[in-house]
Amino acid sequence: MEHPKYKRVVIKLSGEALAGELGYGLDQTTLTSIANQIRQIVELGVQVAVVVGGGNIWRGVAGSAQGMDRATADYMGMLATVINSLALQDALEHVQVDTRVQTAIEMRQVAEPYIRRRAIRHLEKGRVVIFAGGTGNPYFSTDTTAALRAAEIEAEVILMAKKVDGVYDMDPALNPEAKKYMDLGYIDVLNKRLGVMDSTATSLCMDNNIPLIVFGLTGEGNIKKVILGETIGTYVGRDKNDK
Repeated sequence: MEHPKYKRVVIKLSGEALAGELGYGLDQTTLTSIANQIRQIVELGVQVAVVVGGGNIWRGVAGSAQGMDRATADYMGMLATVINSLALQDALEHVQVDTRVQTAIEMRQVAEPYIRRRAIRHLEKGRVVIFAGGTGNPYFSTDTTAALRAAEIEAEVILMAKKVDGVYDMDPALNPEAKKYMDLGYIDVLNKRLGVMDSTATSLCMDNNIPLIVFGLTGEGNIKKVILGETIGTYVGRDKNDK
């Protein structure tokens, strides 16, 4: 029988991950694939929370760079995460996974408001909880949302599902000589500006001793492999030699 290494996790998905090969918007095949991977670990008894970005629809930073008010642009980005969260919820329910969406910005017609104790209760009942709307505040990324929610619900690890299969010293798409890191400390990520998470999110993980595992989402069953303790991707923690 398979025994998961982690009991409660936060999965961080970028908005671009939901776009698949399209590069923008939502790709139904990709959504179904992600939903099936999440279902696999729910069936192992793992309590799963998900934070989804909105970059496949709108990026607040990009809007701000074009002259838009930063707070307005960020609120638009938060709304994009709600669209993605509802799409993922629908995909999960199509594979018979009970799911709740909670938003930091209240919109009761489409989702529950974020309430920490209610989120934990959902997790204990085996429901997947998707945290939408970022932190509810401008100037904070969905990486920071993932770190904050992980601390609040006492998750054991944050799984950073990306298009690349780990953390490299340079962009592997541009340089075939790029070196992949297997283990990193939080300080390494900050000092080397490796772009795993923004500095606010990384510091929050470091302060609360929440490890990260950065891995490729496209590999079949990769989420389950991470949950079972297989060594894939890059492990980021307080002590790079102590998992």
